[in-house]
Amino acid sequence: MEHYCIFFVLISKDQYALFNKKTRYYQPAAMSKLSYKYNPNNLRFEKDNKTPFKIFLRTFKFILSSIGFAIIIFFMFSYYLDSPKEVKLKNELSFLKQQYNELDVQLSQIDSVLQLVQYRDDHIYRVIFGKEPMPEGIRKAGFGGINRYASMEGYNNSELVVNTAKKLDVLLTQMYIQMHSYREIEELAVSNKQLMECIPSIQPVENRNLKKLSSGFGMRMHPILHIRKFHSGIDYSIPTSSKVFATGNGTVIKVKKKRRGLGNHIVIDHGHGYKTIYAHLHSFNVKKGDKVKRGQVIAHSGNTGFSTAPHLHYEVRKDDKPVNPLNFFFYDLGPEEYDKILQLSSLSNMPFD
Repeated sequence: MEHYCIFFVLISKDQYALFNKKTRYYQPAAMSKLSYKYNPNNLRFEKDNKTPFKIFLRTFKFILSSIGFAIIIFFMFSYYLDSPKEVKLKNELSFLKQQYNELDVQLSQIDSVLQLVQYRDDHIYRVIFGKEPMPEGIRKAGFGGINRYASMEGYNNSELVVNTAKKLDVLLTQMYIQMHSYREIEELAVSNKQLMECIPSIQPVENRNLKKLSSGFGMRMHPILHIRKFHSGIDYSIPTSSKVFATGNGTVIKVKKKRRGLGNHIVIDHGHGYKTIYAHLHSFNVKKGDKVKRGQVIAHSGNTGFSTAPHLHYEVRKDDKPVNPLNFFFYDLGPEEYDKILQLSSLSNMPFD
C-alpha cells in the first residue's frame, strides 16, 4: 500500500525553507549547517549524521568516477581524432608509400628494357660472333647467406619496401652481368675485324626515312597463293632500277635469272656461315665469283619472279637458316632508328612476294 503525506511548513518572510523531493532533505535557512533526512517508515524528518568517513567516501567516489569518465573521453578522442603531429606523420607516410609504388613501377619498366637487352645479347650479338647464349643460371643469379632485408621487416609497409629492395638488387646484379657480357662482345669485335667487315650489317637499299620497309620477317599471308606462309626475309617497296648494295664483304656465289620464285636474284657468301640473298632484281652489276665490298652497288631492283609490284626481297642466312635481317642493321642505324624500324616492321603488312 502506498502512503501519501502532505507537509505544511510555516515560515516567516525573513526565512526560507527548502524541500528536496529526491533526497527528502529539509533544511531551514536558520539551520543551514544542519541537514535532515526524511524517513518514510515513521513519516518523520530525522537528523542526517554525516561522518567524516562518509564525506570522504562520497568525495572519493565522485573523484574516481570523474577520472574514469575523463579517461573514457580521452581514449575516444585519441581513437577518432588525430593530433596535428599524427596527421603530419600520416601524410608523410602516405607520400613515402606513393613514392615507393612509383619506384616499383619504374623498376618494372627498367626490367622490361633489360630483358630486351639480354635477348638481343643472346640471340643477336653472341650469334654474330658464334658465341653460345649466356646460361640462364648466371643471368638470374640470386643472393645467398644471411637475410639482407631483416632490418626492413616488422613494419606495416615492410612487404612493399622489401619487394622494392629485392627488385632493385636483382636489376643491379643483372646489369652488372650484362656489362661484362658486352665487354666480352666488344673484345670479340676488336679481335675479329675481318669478321665485322663480312657481317651483313647495313640496309641493302637507301632508306633514310625508314619508310620503305613493306613486309617483315615471319609468318604472313602470301599475296599470290593466299595462304599463310613463312616469309624468310624482308621486303622494301622501291621503284624499278633502284640501287641495291652488298651489305657486307664477300664473294658472289650465284647470279641467277629466273621467271618464277625469287626471279632474278644474287647470293653472296660472306664467310663465317653468313649468306645474303637479293631477289626480284631488274639487272645485275656483278657476276659469279666477284669479290664485293660492303656498300658496293651489285644490282638494280625490279619486279621479276613471284612479285606483285616493284620491290626488293632481302634475306640473311646463318648456317643456311634464315634469320631476321633487322637484327644486323647495327652499322646503319642508331638506337632510336633501330627501335623505329622494329616498330615499322611489326606494323608493315604489304607483302609483294
